[in-house]
Amino acid sequence: EEPASQSDKSELHGPLKTLSSKLEDLSTCNELIAKHGAALQRSLSELENLRLPADSGEKIKAVNERATLFRITSNAMINACRDFLDLAESHSRKWQRLLQHEREQRIRLEETIEQLAKQHNSLERACRGAPGLASGSASISSTAKGSVQSAKGEASDEDEETEYFDAMEDAPAFITVTADPKHHRRSGSNLSGASEGHPEDWNLEDSVFESSNQSSYNESTGKDLLPRKRRRSRIPDKPNYSLNLWSIMKNCIGKELSKIPMPVNFNEPLSMLQRLTEDLEYHELLDKAVKCESSTEQMCFVAAFSVSSYSTTVHRTAKPFNPLLGETYELDRLEELGFRSLCEQVSHHPPAAAHHVYSRRGWTLWQDITISSKFRGKYLSIMPLGAIHLEFHSSGNHYVWRKVTSTVHNIIVGKLWIDQSGEIEIVNHKSKDKCQLKFTPYSYFSRDVPRKVTGVVSDADGKAHYVMSGTWDEKMECSKIVHSSHGSSSTEGKQKTVYQTLSPKVLWRKYPLPENAENMYFFSELALTLNEPEERVAPTDSRLRPDQRLMESGRWDEANVEKQRLEEKQRAVRRRREAEAVEALEEGKDYEGYIPLWFERKLDAVTGELICVYKGGYWEAKDKQDWSVCPDIF
Repeated sequence: EEPASQSDKSELHGPLKTLSSKLEDLSTCNELIAKHGAALQRSLSELENLRLPADSGEKIKAVNERATLFRITSNAMINACRDFLDLAESHSRKWQRLLQHEREQRIRLEETIEQLAKQHNSLERACRGAPGLASGSASISSTAKGSVQSAKGEASDEDEETEYFDAMEDAPAFITVTADPKHHRRSGSNLSGASEGHPEDWNLEDSVFESSNQSSYNESTGKDLLPRKRRRSRIPDKPNYSLNLWSIMKNCIGKELSKIPMPVNFNEPLSMLQRLTEDLEYHELLDKAVKCESSTEQMCFVAAFSVSSYSTTVHRTAKPFNPLLGETYELDRLEELGFRSLCEQVSHHPPAAAHHVYSRRGWTLWQDITISSKFRGKYLSIMPLGAIHLEFHSSGNHYVWRKVTSTVHNIIVGKLWIDQSGEIEIVNHKSKDKCQLKFTPYSYFSRDVPRKVTGVVSDADGKAHYVMSGTWDEKMECSKIVHSSHGSSSTEGKQKTVYQTLSPKVLWRKYPLPENAENMYFFSELALTLNEPEERVAPTDSRLRPDQRLMESGRWDEANVEKQRLEEKQRAVRRRREAEAVEALEEGKDYEGYIPLWFERKLDAVTGELICVYKGGYWEAKDKQDWSVCPDIF
């Protein structure tokens, strides 16, 4: 690959070098024409002043006129050449960068196509030799097909391919221009009552923003409450076990991933309940939002918090364990960080989890999330269904939003990578403020920053107050709008809005990963502690799940055996529950089915959906260590 790379570079740099030399020649010719033209004019002037016969005067006059025309034409050419030279010199580096960028994009695309061609060729050979391999693959096929057949009745009908649009076809609906607060001063109707742009008009407390910009992980994890308990900072390194992915996944295309038995090789040693809890890694954003006096300012922090939950996914392509029905997970950091969190798996088909978080710093968060996942052959789509609720105790502001679609690419060929795409609409149902966030999907042909997120915070009247910008894997910034106007129309006929803003403020920045994270499933500092054994937790807690613990210890073969045992135990309980339902139906009795332990189903007054909300009792049971109501699921 190195010789090819060198030849590509020489092929690119050769024409650029030739163009540079031609520009130098043009510059030299420009100087020579100017020099010789001036000399010619001097010679003609001297000739005209000489005493010559009368008949030669007419000829000299004609020569002088032609020389004047030549001088005018030459000057025009010189000026045009000078302009071209200036433009060429100022843009040559830019052109070089653009050419290099296009070259790299083309090479990357060629490599991808080459990989797909090789895979296609190998699949054709495999198909031709399929009769001889049928006996060897019978066990895998029968296992997968059996699981698929048993789940067909409950599988989703969503079989159509998801359509992804190129980023260049979907340009942003607004343009942001940073204003200079020292010189920006408007009056009257131009601003429609907006700020005049003085620095003091930026009335979100400076202390809040300073702590947003400068807080480190240790500073933000609650030292103002009690000293932090010493928690683990590493787990055993991930073993290097090889596995033929295609031999397992080829029978799963278009099926519900949660209903197909998978070895732990595709997992990370955390459950889905723990991954949901990991959304609280940047909980301090909500602590700061409590201090905001304006609902639109508070919305900025809520928006940054909603984006921060995706920061851990950039390297985390492994699948979390599917929780067993009735499995729970608690994260009690009330004394250290001011909050306590509880998750429970309330449904298995479809998989759904209820989550409740209480913070003594002034907020409560709850959600009922159903995970729908589809394997499409080349990529895996993960669609979280359900609303996230956040309420601030003092103001009563109630925010609701939903998650975007996550897509895992290169399932068959190449290196796995994950992308987030779609839109999040955050609504404050008390003040009617809104924030529309757009997650731009990655495109080979876009020059936008990868993983870009943009949005606008507006009030109940639709007036924009803040512009949100950043990336979901690094940081989010907030800029106050001081003036807005209508710009030119886009190629789609939509009119763009131009926002004039003050300098952006960083609301959230991702914490750096711990040392050696690449060998520990790319876990963050918080993720490393989520599965740390703790005393006094419920017997249904994810920390006590044996297959997950074996995988974390590096004993993957034993973990696979244990995983099959747990799943078969769960299937037996389900069959018994189905038999009880049939018996109750024959006797004309009502059968309630599975009832969650710590959550109850209620109609959500805001969304109109039937969701599971926390009914209480868990933390009291923990204090008493009375877990008699908990089922034996492990």
